[in-house]
Amino acid sequence: MEFGWNEGQQARYDEVLDATRDAFPAAPGAGHGFYTRKDWLRLGEIGMLGSCLPKEYGGQGLGALDTARVVEAVGRGCADTGLVFGAAAHTFACAVPLARFGGDALRRRLLPELAAGRLIAGNAMTEPEAGSDSSRLGMTATPTDGGFVLNGTKSFVSNGPAADVYVTYATVNPKMGFLGVTGLVVDRDTPGVVVGKPYEKMGLHSCPAGPVTFENCFVPEEQVLGGVGAGAAIFQHSMGWERACLFALYLGLLDRLLEQCVAHARERRQFGRRIGEFQSVANRIADMKLRLESARLLLYRACWSMDQGDASVLEIALSKLAVSEGVLASAADAVRVFGGRGYLREDGIEAALRDAVPSTIFSGTSDIQRQLIVKEIGL
Repeated sequence: MEFGWNEGQQARYDEVLDATRDAFPAAPGAGHGFYTRKDWLRLGEIGMLGSCLPKEYGGQGLGALDTARVVEAVGRGCADTGLVFGAAAHTFACAVPLARFGGDALRRRLLPELAAGRLIAGNAMTEPEAGSDSSRLGMTATPTDGGFVLNGTKSFVSNGPAADVYVTYATVNPKMGFLGVTGLVVDRDTPGVVVGKPYEKMGLHSCPAGPVTFENCFVPEEQVLGGVGAGAAIFQHSMGWERACLFALYLGLLDRLLEQCVAHARERRQFGRRIGEFQSVANRIADMKLRLESARLLLYRACWSMDQGDASVLEIALSKLAVSEGVLASAADAVRVFGGRGYLREDGIEAALRDAVPSTIFSGTSDIQRQLIVKEIGL
């Protein structure tokens, strides 16, 4: 077993971390709006958006483990977690299935733009009546000459209000369950695409999310991913990448929170002593470190298994559950360590807590991960 990084891997992590800190030197303050196109282009320059995409399309061709390290470095160096989340959703839920299942012409047209940050992609999957159950989609894709006509609404599209292109899923044959689901790529300027207003969310504020409706929207056959009826398998493929690699951004957030808490516990004094000398404070920080390293090992193992061509449902579910529940608990502990100051916006501690909450919901809730785990171990 090997627990270290080779020289090239460590150098890449350090370079990405330094470049991220230079590009995004300050945390977003009160009233900060959505990310900008300039922000997105910076992420393209840093290499996050194209990390796992083929080199022939402007990517770096990295495997899952090396990609996760890039995302982890960006999550640590950039305090705007909403921006990093939006970039990860763009990459793993949209660019990855396009690179794996799209036709040659579609890949040549879109992947270089997505990798460079000149285009933004939105993952249009969730519906009002279909969140965790992706086999019962209400949106339909009706066959017609040369393609399909889409009708329906996707209710929670991350990057949706800003996106130039959408990767979406619709039911071609409702009688076939998940075998009747088809994946498609839809350009924003396609007639019939109606982009709704962004939601006001609890956290991840800089990443716009909102509904997208498709009204008699024609999509040509060449923009179908992987063939008719392959949508469920394609979605699960992208979920593997998302549940493993996307959540590396929360490892970066945990690293940053831990650094802030240690520094604060060393400097802050109460009753004539540094607060880090009080066992109640020190124990919270020890628990934060334990959660971080446990989640990190599980995530690295899940990504390693993907690189070996043996993506394990169990390992990916364990990783996603450990990271999301760990970051939520540790962000709450960070607020307690900082006390009243943790409730203020200045240090970004309360923002980290708000940004951590949705990690237990998207990409399959924590309860869904638990169900996957017990199923895999034979319960």
